[in-house]
Amino acid sequence: MSITRVGIVGSGIMGSGIAEVAAASGYEVVLRSRSQVSANAMVAALDKSLAKQVEKGKRTESDAADIAARVHATTHLGELVEVDLVIESVVEDLSVKKDLFAELDSICKPDTILATNTSTLPVVEMAMATGRPELVCGIHFFNPAPAMALVEVVRPITASDGTVSAALEFAGACGKDPVEVKDQAGFIVNALLFPYLNNSVRLLEQGVATKEGIDAAMKGGCGFPMGPFALLDLVGLDTSLAILDALYEEFRDPNYAAVPLLRRMVTSGQLGRKSQKGFYDYSR
Repeated sequence: MSITRVGIVGSGIMGSGIAEVAAASGYEVVLRSRSQVSANAMVAALDKSLAKQVEKGKRTESDAADIAARVHATTHLGELVEVDLVIESVVEDLSVKKDLFAELDSICKPDTILATNTSTLPVVEMAMATGRPELVCGIHFFNPAPAMALVEVVRPITASDGTVSAALEFAGACGKDPVEVKDQAGFIVNALLFPYLNNSVRLLEQGVATKEGIDAAMKGGCGFPMGPFALLDLVGLDTSLAILDALYEEFRDPNYAAVPLLRRMVTSGQLGRKSQKGFYDYSR
């Protein structure tokens, strides 16, 4: 399974980040977004990232230009017809992803690997929405994709050894540290991270300490680069709630049952950095 051309589906920060990683590693990239506005925004985000690297002396202007030239943005899903690997990074909604995988299955050539960047949802569900379940796996990059070293390569029970090997090889060729994981909710990182984040909210709700105090304790006491509330705001409280709900749905573990305060903040539109207000205020 030789991979030379990669398709990325998704107009968010993860889509442009994965596109940058793949293009910087020599792959031709087709970056698909639903609208021209979002496609242009993704290209602009890529150009901005590359310009910062040139400014910091991490890349030459020639290198940056070569990387940008390997990325083609489009609004047409049909332009993925000849890619060897597709990585979707759309909204974390299983029905949306299953519909997309069914459409990709009808468009892409028969030997194209279809991968999801989901951090929590069952990959096998997406695999069974296609006629090629043996060619479907998870390739989960972390945010920001250019900076984070880890990639979780998720093996659903339907995936062939060749598919998983090709995904591991691709992640390694992108300069990442791939880890193969079983297809169960949360994989490794989220399964361990989100009980910690959820219990941090529980401590706040119980009045054990302030959010500033809890963040300072975890940074100073555990050496974490960011406290749990700053991290929740960065991830997005709505995304965090969706991950916790998916984990609880699969395992029914009380540690995964979202604390009421988190759910109420999402209901009120306090989503973190994306809404300018979460546990902290980012409007100033």
